[in-house]
Amino acid sequence: MSDFDRNAAARWGTGVARAGTRTDIDQGLRSYMLGIYNHMTLALAISALVATGIVMTGRNGALAQLLYTSPLRWVIMLAPLAFVFMLSWRFEKMSYTSLLVTFWAFAATMGLSLGAIGLVFKLGSIAQALFVTTVAFGGLSIYGYTTKRSLSGMGSFLVMGLIGLIVASIVNIFLGSSVLAFAVSVIGLLIFAGLTAWDTQRLKEEYDYISQDGEMVKKSSVMGALSLYLNFINMFQFILSLTGSRE
Repeated sequence: MSDFDRNAAARWGTGVARAGTRTDIDQGLRSYMLGIYNHMTLALAISALVATGIVMTGRNGALAQLLYTSPLRWVIMLAPLAFVFMLSWRFEKMSYTSLLVTFWAFAATMGLSLGAIGLVFKLGSIAQALFVTTVAFGGLSIYGYTTKRSLSGMGSFLVMGLIGLIVASIVNIFLGSSVLAFAVSVIGLLIFAGLTAWDTQRLKEEYDYISQDGEMVKKSSVMGALSLYLNFINMFQFILSLTGSRE
């Protein structure tokens, strides 16, 4: 299930920018961004392990039948959305540990949702889409981190595009149009590609405003990982829908 609500926690913290040497700031920033990518990578690994476990049971296995053909499928579809809203709304009140555990639980729930992909698409197509997503995501994130050009103007445009994408996706649930589904996949891929670069720059710039609060830095690294995780997952699903071969 594509989680289009990845902007629910776009900005956190409005503290005073850190006073210190440039070297201290650079080292702290590198540590902060590394923490974000580490959290994101671990969450992706959790999702992949859960999804792999589902696939290993087989399409006609009792577990797959229970998860995807019974009313429980609605829980699988909506649970990730509920987790994202909870993380966004409760972010400031939760401790770092509880925030991190909830993020891991979200990743496991997403793995249940992603397990359906392995039952529909050929494993070769999944591996190819995953490779392309990884390369594209890495390049876009590096660009967002290193570019001197401000990407802030992209934010409102991308959010508006995201809202339109959600509306189009809901409409197509009832229409079942293959043409609209293709358009949603292409536009969605472009939107989340842009969000990857924009989010990376946003997270880099926000460090100066939270760097004096150690607890906030750790919590924001989890929320930053959530944003990038959702960008990666949505890019992967759109690429797979455009290029993948079904069983």
